[in-house]
Amino acid sequence: MRIRRLGILLLCAVLLGIAPTSFYQSAQAEVKLPKLNIQTAELANGLKIVMLEDHRLPLVGIQVWYHVGSKDERPGRTGFAHLFEHLMFKGTKNTPSEALDRMTEDVGGMNNAFTNDDVTVYLEVVPANHLRRLLWAEADRMGALSITEPNFLSERDVVKEERRQSVENAPYGLSEETMNAAAFTRHPYQHTTIGSMTDLNRATLADVNEFHDTFYAPNNATLVIVGDFDAAKTLPIIKEYFEPLQRSKQPIPRVTLVEPPQTAERKLSYTDPIASLPAVQFVYHIPEKGHPDSYALRILGNILSRGESSRLYQELVYKQQVAVEVSAFGNFTEHPNLFSAFGVAAPGKSLAEVEKAILAEIEKVRTKGVLEPELNKAKAQVLASTILGRQSLLGRAQALGEAATFFGDPNRAQTDVEKYGAVTGEDVKRVAEKYFTANNRTVMQILVKEGGQSDAK
Repeated sequence: MRIRRLGILLLCAVLLGIAPTSFYQSAQAEVKLPKLNIQTAELANGLKIVMLEDHRLPLVGIQVWYHVGSKDERPGRTGFAHLFEHLMFKGTKNTPSEALDRMTEDVGGMNNAFTNDDVTVYLEVVPANHLRRLLWAEADRMGALSITEPNFLSERDVVKEERRQSVENAPYGLSEETMNAAAFTRHPYQHTTIGSMTDLNRATLADVNEFHDTFYAPNNATLVIVGDFDAAKTLPIIKEYFEPLQRSKQPIPRVTLVEPPQTAERKLSYTDPIASLPAVQFVYHIPEKGHPDSYALRILGNILSRGESSRLYQELVYKQQVAVEVSAFGNFTEHPNLFSAFGVAAPGKSLAEVEKAILAEIEKVRTKGVLEPELNKAKAQVLASTILGRQSLLGRAQALGEAATFFGDPNRAQTDVEKYGAVTGEDVKRVAEKYFTANNRTVMQILVKEGGQSDAK
């Protein structure tokens, strides 16, 4: 495992032209990725276009980013963004169900989609000579989607089964939605993307069509193309297919609710019917993606739990042996979200021991800061994951789409990595002191059914 991680870091050093022996140290210096020749445009109907030519392989990657996720759902209508992701593959007025699979998989390509708190993204990779067909297909399902009652009911059942598998019948599967409901009092991040079974059951075809009419419009979308194509020749094709589509009739509704500051520690517990070992989770409110403090917080997450040499793993799993699993990470989203620290108790160990050990490591960072070698390693990890993530067409497209959607500037995909390289030990200590306080903390104990491992002693 260590050899593999080292090999990845050395590969990144070679890609950047950095001597391998100085790779960790170089993460302290200003880091710049190779400049990308990004081209942008915007149609009269509001569709934003981001294009990046890359002629190394005869392929193109296409992504359509809709600026709608689970936080944009109305109360009582949770799960709609994810449900709609499925319905977008069920055919249009011009194509039968699953036609997109035939346009991609039958020519050696692929397609997929994902939904999260803030966005829903549709993506394809195909041989470059099929770009025109896929642009037509994406414009077609943006403007001519046709949802029938049977398709709606079948896909709703698929989403409900996904919830059963990933939430209701998985160890600790209920932890995220239970914790979010406690940590957020107003903001819609308090519900998760999968939605509730009650809301899915009472969803109707009319509800789904209303959701499409509200959010699936060109002025709420960004089209990203990366690969072996000519941007100048492709822009007229994009205009041909997308420009006839109408803007939304009403302004796109945006979430304006602001979560009030937490002023006292909150505690809760629940019994997990599936888990065999108890666990504990701490969450702290943190700022949004792109906030100046978010870079140091991500570095801190790596220092605490990225890999077996991280602080929490070394202390809780190796030395004290009070936990069998630990993690710590920030959920950086469009609006302020949560930093989580999670630990599963080892057999024969109590949750009190796990809680004490996690809080002790957090307190060490708050009072003593971090060591230069672990800071450099964490920054090198971010740099390595950034470089490796952008070796694929979809990786580059995702970086550009994310920057364009959240910041209105796809070039942020190039410059944000420099901000990680500029993080100092003082920055890490400062954000730990600022956000990892008792009053900003929610603590959840996950207990097990009688007959399982001991609980919260």
